Amino acid sequence: MAPPEVYNISQSPVTSHAFNGDRSQVAVSLNSNEVQIMQRAGREWKPVETLSEHDKIVTSIDWAPNSNRIVTASQDRNAYVWQQTPDPLTGRTIWKPTLVLLRINRAATFVRWSPNEDKFAVASGARAIAVCSFDPDNDWWVSRLLKKPIRSTVLSLDWHPNNVLLAAGSADMKARVFSAYIKDVDKRPAPSVWGEKLPFNTICGEYGSPAGGWVHAVGFSPSGDALAFACHDSTISIVYPGGPAIFTIRVSLPYVTLTWTSEDAIVAAGHDCQPTLLQGSPGGWQAVGSLDEGSGGAKGSAGASRVGTPGRLNSAAFNTFRNAADRGLASPGGAGAEGGDTELFTVHQNTITSVRPYDGVPGAVTRVSTSGVDGKLVIWEVSAMGALTGRIGGMRLG
Repeated sequence: MAPPEVYNISQSPVTSHAFNGDRSQVAVSLNSNEVQIMQRAGREWKPVETLSEHDKIVTSIDWAPNSNRIVTASQDRNAYVWQQTPDPLTGRTIWKPTLVLLRINRAATFVRWSPNEDKFAVASGARAIAVCSFDPDNDWWVSRLLKKPIRSTVLSLDWHPNNVLLAAGSADMKARVFSAYIKDVDKRPAPSVWGEKLPFNTICGEYGSPAGGWVHAVGFSPSGDALAFACHDSTISIVYPGGPAIFTIRVSLPYVTLTWTSEDAIVAAGHDCQPTLLQGSPGGWQAVGSLDEGSGGAKGSAGASRVGTPGRLNSAAFNTFRNAADRGLASPGGAGAEGGDTELFTVHQNTITSVRPYDGVPGAVTRVSTSGVDGKLVIWEVSAMGALTGRIGGMRLG
């Protein structure tokens, strides 16, 4: 398997990233109220534009590949849609923001364009999801709110391929599937495993965290017939509502982000600092191994196990802190630590905050990108990981 492409793009945490359609540019939020648009220059990414309309930290970004519009969400309770337009004074192409009427009174936490790019959804701390569509008469984006039965901050969202259903994970320990059907925008969807009649705010599914953890990430399979969600109780669950069946895999540290690469494969990542591949079907799921396997990380592959084991995935971050505790150290590499060594045996040196498809098409993703608290942007190959299934031990449930 080819080694990952590693880019150190910042000294501060990368809270979110999104590529444009041809992957020549990437928009990143660096734990500030600004969004940096970077362009590839050889083996580096160089800042070319700064989007600075927000007043507080930008929490999420999404870049529509076909319409080339960027949507940003922030702790300032606002969202903006950015589109390239010519500057009437200089003639230079600039990114111009368009107002979004979110109607929320708490921070916006997550944003995603719908597959048709004619609307987007914004999660918030107001126990609500704003589903936004464009109002041409007033030249702004207006929202309708999904509220019931959400009882806490919404942390993640994902759109169904039919452009109508919306999955949400929240801090009330639930993953839900809503209908976000807007009469004047959407065509009536075909019946699916999630239901037939789908008026706005219909609850098509509700699933609890296995051990009572916040739901950090949700994602529909490419067909839309399955849903995956990752929780703070160090579990990831895959739901087949047409079965019905739910498969749960327990790991060492919580995942906070995930993406489907095919109908039978998921890449998830989070606090163990490495993207993990999971594979399965309605008959059962297993953790196959880490995309970081064999890459060497910061110091080579010796000393850290990064493959599936029965019942638990070993974690380089988890092992580092456990070994320090066994030696009676206050913190790994802290005062009095032997050698002062704090580097992990992984490419990412801190929590991975976002994993997104990079190459391929829905259902056949060959590479994914990750960004993290360590300020790195990494591109991983996933197409070759399937060959590991037969020789790496994994947990299977169901």
